[in-house]
Amino acid sequence: MIYSSVLHFHKHVINCSKVKAAIRCDEHIVISAACRKHSLRFKSSGPAGQSAQERQRQHMARGLPKQKPILGVKQVVVVASGKGGVGKSTTAVNLALGIAANDSSKSVGLLDADIYGPSIPKLMNLRGNPELTDSMRSEALPRFFFFLSTSMSMGFLVEETAPIVWRGLMVMSAIERLLRQVAWGQLDYLVIDMPPGTGDVQLSITQNIPISGAVIVSTPQDIALLDARRGAEMFRKVNVPVLGLVQNMSVFHCPNCNHKTHIFGEDGATELANSLGVEVLGDIPLHINIREMSDKGQPVVVSKPDSPEAKAYLKVAAQVVKRLPAQSA
Repeated sequence: MIYSSVLHFHKHVINCSKVKAAIRCDEHIVISAACRKHSLRFKSSGPAGQSAQERQRQHMARGLPKQKPILGVKQVVVVASGKGGVGKSTTAVNLALGIAANDSSKSVGLLDADIYGPSIPKLMNLRGNPELTDSMRSEALPRFFFFLSTSMSMGFLVEETAPIVWRGLMVMSAIERLLRQVAWGQLDYLVIDMPPGTGDVQLSITQNIPISGAVIVSTPQDIALLDARRGAEMFRKVNVPVLGLVQNMSVFHCPNCNHKTHIFGEDGATELANSLGVEVLGDIPLHINIREMSDKGQPVVVSKPDSPEAKAYLKVAAQVVKRLPAQSA
C-alpha cells in the first residue's frame, strides 16, 4: 500500500509538499496498524496468565540437550573457580582422594575437564595412553591409583608440553567423548575438575549430565572472590546446587616461628558465602607441603595423611559428601 501510493504520487506531483506529507502520514498509519496487530498477537500468545519470563524460559529450554547420566556413575561433583591460579586442580585431586580415604567402601573417579590446561597427569604423576576396550571405549587410567578407581584427562592423549589449539566445537566434541566414551566402571562419585571461568565447557557439561553439586574454590583475595561469585551464579542459572566454597591459601604459617600471615586477606570467602547463602566447606592453608607434594605427583592426602594440610582436605571432603543427596541402594 505504501509503495503503490508512493509510485502514484511520483508520476503526478512528486515535488508537492502536501503529497510528501501525505506519504509520511500514510506510512505512519500503516506502521501504527502493523504495530498494533503485532502487539495484539504477542499478547494473545501462550496460555492465559502465563508470564513473559515463563514463556521465554520454555522457549529457551526447547533447544537445550536432554541430560543423560554417565553410565555407571551415581553422583557427579564439579570443582570450579571463576579464575585460574587459585588452586582448583590441586583441590579437586585432594578432594577426590579425600572422599575415597574417608570411606573406603566408595569408588571414586576423577575427570580432568580442563582441555586447554590439563593438570591431573602432573598432579598424580600419571603417564600413558588409554587403551580401548572391546566396546571401543577408552579405558580410564589407571585402574587403581592410591584410593581412586579411575581417572581421565586430555593430558593422557597429548604430549606434556603440546599446546591444544582448538576451536569451540572441537572442545565440545572432546568433552562429550570424555564423558560418554570412557569406561568409568561403577562409581559412587565422579569428581570433575572444571576449567576456570564460565564458558562453553561449563555449559556443555552442566547441560549434558545431571550434576549433584558444585564446589567453588577461591582465595580470600577480593579479585578472586569477584570471579568466584560469577562462577557460583552461573551454576545457579543452570540449576546446579552450589555445595559451598573452599577458601584456599587462607593463611601462611611461617616454618621458623609459626607466625600466621593472611597473605591474600582474611575471611573473604566467608563473607562471599554469607552473601550467597552457602557455607564455607573448609580452609586450606598456604603450605609448602601442598606445593612440593603436588609437583612430585604425590597429593598430600596420601603422601602425608597425618599432616594438618591433609586433614584440612579430608574435612572438606566430608563436608561435600554430607551435602550431597542420599544415594539410593
